[in-house]
Amino acid sequence: MIAVVAYLGPVHVKQLHPWPATVAEAEAIQDRLRGQVELTGPTTFSLVAGLDVHYHGDDALTAAVVVLDGGTLEAVERVVVHGEAAFPYVPGLFAFRELPALVRALERLTVTPDLLVCDGYGLAHPRGFGLACHLGVLTGLPSVGAGKTPFVGTHEPPGQERGAWTPIVHEGATVGRALRTQPGIKPVYVSQGHRISLDAATDQILRLAARYRLPEPIRHADHLARHPA
Repeated sequence: MIAVVAYLGPVHVKQLHPWPATVAEAEAIQDRLRGQVELTGPTTFSLVAGLDVHYHGDDALTAAVVVLDGGTLEAVERVVVHGEAAFPYVPGLFAFRELPALVRALERLTVTPDLLVCDGYGLAHPRGFGLACHLGVLTGLPSVGAGKTPFVGTHEPPGQERGAWTPIVHEGATVGRALRTQPGIKPVYVSQGHRISLDAATDQILRLAARYRLPEPIRHADHLARHPA
C-alpha cells in the first residue's frame, strides 16, 4: 500500500514561456532559461521523485512520476499521464516532446518531492539546458539528470569499483560525471539540473542506485510508464 503524505502541498509549475512551434523558438527558450539554473542547493532529500516517459509508436506516450521515501526508498505516490509528443524529434530538443505530459503528472501529485531524478540530462546538453534543467527551473525543485548513455562531451572510463567517476567535459567545461554505480557495470551519466551541486548530484545517484545500475526512482518510473495498469 502507498501512504500519501497529505500535509505536503502539490507541485507548482511556473508558466515561464509559451509553447514553441519551431526549432528556433525552442532553442531560444533554452538559451533564455539557462541563465536561471542554480548549481548549488540542499544535500539531503526526504522525498525523491523519478520521472520517465515510454513511447507507444511514434508520438503516443505515457509519462510516469514515482515519489519514493528518500530513506527507505519505498513508494509514496505514483502518477501516470497518457498523451502525445508535443514537439517533433530534434536532437537537443527532446525535452519539448515530453515536458507537457511530465508537467501534468507532476501537477497531479499530492506530495511535493524534494528532488527530481530524470531519465535524461541536465547541463550535459548541447546548449547546457537538458530536461533536468528545464523541469528544475519550471518547478523550482532541485533536479538531476541520470542518463543511460553519453550525450555530449568526453570522459575517461571510471574505475571498475562502485563509486568511481570521471568528469564529463564539453567545450572545456565540466558538465557532469560518468559514475560507476555497480562494480564492473557500465556507468551512469550524471549531470546537474537545478539547485544542486555536482557533488550532491553524484552522491544522490550513487545512494539511490544501491542494488542496480540505475537509481531506484528511475527504475520505478520506467516500470510504471511501461506497465501503467
